[in-house]
Amino acid sequence: MAIAMNADQRTITTKGELRQLRLQGKIPGIIYGKQLMEAAQVTVDGKELQALLHSHPNAVIEINIPSHGKTSVLVSDIQRDSMTRQVLHVDFHQINMNENVRANVRIHADGDSPGVREGGILQVILHELEVQCLPGNIPDAVSVDVSSLAIGESLLVSDLKLPKGVESFADPELVVATILAPQKELTEEEAEDAAVELIEAESRSKEAQLEGIKSL
Repeated sequence: MAIAMNADQRTITTKGELRQLRLQGKIPGIIYGKQLMEAAQVTVDGKELQALLHSHPNAVIEINIPSHGKTSVLVSDIQRDSMTRQVLHVDFHQINMNENVRANVRIHADGDSPGVREGGILQVILHELEVQCLPGNIPDAVSVDVSSLAIGESLLVSDLKLPKGVESFADPELVVATILAPQKELTEEEAEDAAVELIEAESRSKEAQLEGIKSL
């Protein structure tokens, strides 16, 4: 189900004018898409946008623009202040509800791992997963069940249970989560091997995400 949001048309473009808009609780943005004659410069309510990004970052938004009417969009890019992390600008991408889109969804670890109960450390290595599906099927998050993991065991992308109609673009052999042995039980050599293994797994994860971005 789409989330309704209103947008106001704007002609303000200078840094000073945009700063004033933000002080008023408004976030400047732009809407672009094949069905629009030209990109629409808009402002949206800051609190409304923040709530949406927190609870449903991949939600389909039915946005109403005075000069264009209602249209379905997804948030495609967010610019934030490097210090405060406050949203400075938002890009919306117009979509067709009957055509597949790509989106990055959060990965959420779920379950009580026996490895953790024994003193192991749960390490989630892949925090986002790039998927393709119809806009209405984009999940808010993908859960990874770690309840079967013992110390030293891992779950891969191929182990994820995705909703019907949702396809992953990640390498099936990428490590999603693993249970590290307690450091106090590791010898110096084992600790070094574990650190190298973790770094290599994180590196493969980042490379896969970058490849996904390049293919867009």
